[in-house]
Amino acid sequence: MPTWVDGCTAESLPVSDRGLAYGDGLFETIGIRHAKPRLLQRHLARLGTGCARLGIPFDEALIQRELLAFAAEVGEGVAKLILTRGDGPRGYAAPQYARPRRILQSGPAPTYPGAHAEQGVRLFPCTTRLAEQPLLAGLKHLNRLEQVLARGEWQDSTYAEGLLRDTSGRVIEGVFSNLLLVKDGQLLSAELSRCGVAGVMRAELLAWAEQAGIPLRVRDLEYAELLEADEVLLCNSQYGVWPVRALHTRDWPVGPLTRKLQAIARDLLDC
Repeated sequence: MPTWVDGCTAESLPVSDRGLAYGDGLFETIGIRHAKPRLLQRHLARLGTGCARLGIPFDEALIQRELLAFAAEVGEGVAKLILTRGDGPRGYAAPQYARPRRILQSGPAPTYPGAHAEQGVRLFPCTTRLAEQPLLAGLKHLNRLEQVLARGEWQDSTYAEGLLRDTSGRVIEGVFSNLLLVKDGQLLSAELSRCGVAGVMRAELLAWAEQAGIPLRVRDLEYAELLEADEVLLCNSQYGVWPVRALHTRDWPVGPLTRKLQAIARDLLDC
């Protein structure tokens, strides 16, 4: 599977890259189907938001051209786009004139048991908490050690995902997914202005719900609200939607809105 660095085939990086030294950069994991990147505009929009927040120059046209060419070469699978600030001297201070480095890695499409989508998944209650940092909230930045620690908490394959809360105990997301709740016909999503990742599938599903006239609120979610929800689901740009069927001793049915959102996600990923 190919790897490109700044538009050329490569297998190595300079040790002076700030992405390696400080996690100074962003990434997107983009599904490729029929030689085309899926949800491309959503991924580019989030990447552009992250670059603006971090002060990294963002050449959207160049990145889009490279992604399209890379997808054409890969055909089917996944592209991981990493954008770093580029090389820099030792020390935290960013170089005055940054030259961002574009890294494209390819891999096979992930495979998951069909039961995850059909019957739902169990959530592992992670003890790792997400720190609150509004300047980085919502971004897919390269500093993912919280997720590494959280994913290291369980090895039991009966758990497909882990539940992440912030340091105040609010419900935020899964380790690699966004979490949505349904209560009394209303769709609820966590407020991500303090921490968490604003997923592209989450964005698509919330936009669809708004257009469809489904009652929708994005706000702080307390743990008790999760336990009292009528339906719970996870979403991600690679697998679409998984119903959540259990957490601790709490069980949920796979409800009608979950199934509708699952169909919407499937259509998005199949096109």
